[in-house]
Amino acid sequence: MGRMITWRGRRILLVPGLLAALGTVLLIGIPSDIIPNPIFGREVPVRWWEYPVLGATALLTGAWFSIGKVHDHPEDKPERSALMSVSVFAAWFAVACPVCNKLILLVLGTSGAMGLWAPAQPYLAVISLVALTASVVWKWRTKLDGCADGSCAVSPAPATQRPTLSARR
Repeated sequence: MGRMITWRGRRILLVPGLLAALGTVLLIGIPSDIIPNPIFGREVPVRWWEYPVLGATALLTGAWFSIGKVHDHPEDKPERSALMSVSVFAAWFAVACPVCNKLILLVLGTSGAMGLWAPAQPYLAVISLVALTASVVWKWRTKLDGCADGSCAVSPAPATQRPTLSARR
C-alpha cells in the first residue's frame, strides 16, 4: 500500500506512516481539545508540555506504521502491537484534561483529579513515550530484510546439496 522506500535494509511505507501520524494527532488532539474544536472543551488549559507529547506520539506512531512487514517471522508476536496500542492510549490519558475525564472523576473526584492525577500526567506521558519508542525500536530491529530490493531472492538448495554433519572418528 502506498509508496515504499528501502532504508538500511528495511522497507519503509510512507503513506501508512503519514496516515497513522495524522490519525494520531486527530484522534488524540481533538477529544483532548489540544486542537481547538467546537465539539470538545477543557476545564483546565492545555499545558505547555502536552503539545510536544502529542507531536512525539504522532511521530512515533507514524514510524511504527511505516516499518513494513517483510514476511512472517516466528518471532512476530501480537505483544508488539499491544505495546504500541497501550502506549498511545496512555499518551491520550496523559494529555487529556484531568477534570474532563469521567473515569478519573469517578475514581478520584474533582480534588483528586487536580491534586493527584494532574501532577502524575507528565510522568505518564514520559512512560508512554518510552514504551512507544521501545515498540518502534523493537519492530525496527526485527524487520531487517537485506534483500528488500529482491537482489538476493534465491530458492533454497535441494536437500541433497545441503551440508550435513559428519561423524568424527
